Amino acid sequence: MMTRILAVLPFYGGSLPVGRHCARALRDIGCLVEVFEAPEFYGAFQALKGLKVNGGRLEFLENSYLNLVGEAVLAQVERFQPDLVLALAQAPLSRKTLKRLKHDGVPTAMWFVEDYRLFAYWRAFAPFYDLFAVIQKEPFLGELAAQGVENALYLPMAALPELYRPLRGGANCQAGECGPADALSPAERRDFGADLSFMGAGYPNRRLAFRELGRELAGRDFRIWGTEWEGEPLLEPHLRMKGVRITPEQSVRIFNAAKINLNLHSSVKAEETVSRGDFVNPRTFEVAACGAFQLVDERLLLPEMFEPDELATFSSLDDLKAKVDYYLAHPAERAALAARGRARVLREHTYQARLRRLLDFAAERLPGWPRSRQAAPWPAGLPESLTSELEALAEKLQLPRLGWGPAGGTGFDTLIAALRQHSGRLSGLESALLFLDEWKKQYIK
Repeated sequence: MMTRILAVLPFYGGSLPVGRHCARALRDIGCLVEVFEAPEFYGAFQALKGLKVNGGRLEFLENSYLNLVGEAVLAQVERFQPDLVLALAQAPLSRKTLKRLKHDGVPTAMWFVEDYRLFAYWRAFAPFYDLFAVIQKEPFLGELAAQGVENALYLPMAALPELYRPLRGGANCQAGECGPADALSPAERRDFGADLSFMGAGYPNRRLAFRELGRELAGRDFRIWGTEWEGEPLLEPHLRMKGVRITPEQSVRIFNAAKINLNLHSSVKAEETVSRGDFVNPRTFEVAACGAFQLVDERLLLPEMFEPDELATFSSLDDLKAKVDYYLAHPAERAALAARGRARVLREHTYQARLRRLLDFAAERLPGWPRSRQAAPWPAGLPESLTSELEALAEKLQLPRLGWGPAGGTGFDTLIAALRQHSGRLSGLESALLFLDEWKKQYIK
């Protein structure tokens, strides 16, 4: 039996690619996955601001629109009948929608991939989820317990190795398996390459730190990629692509091309250039998965994830500047650290591993989860040519064997659910199956 998961994406932001990585990883571990594409609704939500109405009226319109989006989620749930609705941080699920899902017996989970101190909206929503996964430990877990959240799970960030991988021609290519199909072109090495590279948003602590770095490393090729760097004349010469949002695919190129990837965690407090916070950001795992070298600021939870010889860290700006000089002069050490870091990620820190843990947690904490689905067997006596076509279709859709007779297996409903997610031109058999499903809904209870 395939576990059905509906992944609800946020409108936009850093957790949006995380949601897409989760959907891919869930499919990799054998789940049947549908995605609620909230970004497709974001344009209309933004358009409400263009009406230039007063604040109270705008808030009413925005809440009404969010309720409509929630109804769209409920409609997809009704059709797909998932075993779990997985929401990523800032997914457009209102308390009203969550209450309805609970009333209908549909389990829900949130992966809150945010800093709970900075994004406090969790207080209003966490009690309405059946499972609440977070990237920080205490005191966050204690605060969740005080809010009545019984099923909270520490689930750190991760990487998707199919995307974040070594590229031939990268600055540390010798650190991993760099096949001929995975290559940086000469133009990409020129455009993305750097002695020191940073990819991320312009938080206050980063602005302050990089102004100082820009002065200290005047002779180095220091490049900055990402958004929210406006109003920084000292950093403008280092900013690439005019500060546009970088796609995950572009970030793979950036990580591979740089000799040193600078990974400074964000803080809204400018005076905390190196904040020594707790959670570990996704970039730590993604750079490592690329077999690329990074210098990451020390974090409280980092020693649980990597050994000292798997990741290079810094404790202050002075320490960072000294280590930039050292590692630029020692490429072999960079490559060795990067190789060990990649090996650690592949063993323990993939999205596939994280989602397996989440599903195991659901089975531990939710009685009877996932519920048993009685798949009606396909009728015996079908023409051999048709059964062969059906088996070939199930294989194409990466489904288990079909259920012939009492032994069970993939039933009609699961085949249809998988087929509806498949893109491309429909074959005659696929069109007939979809027509049969619509007929079944209309005339058979």
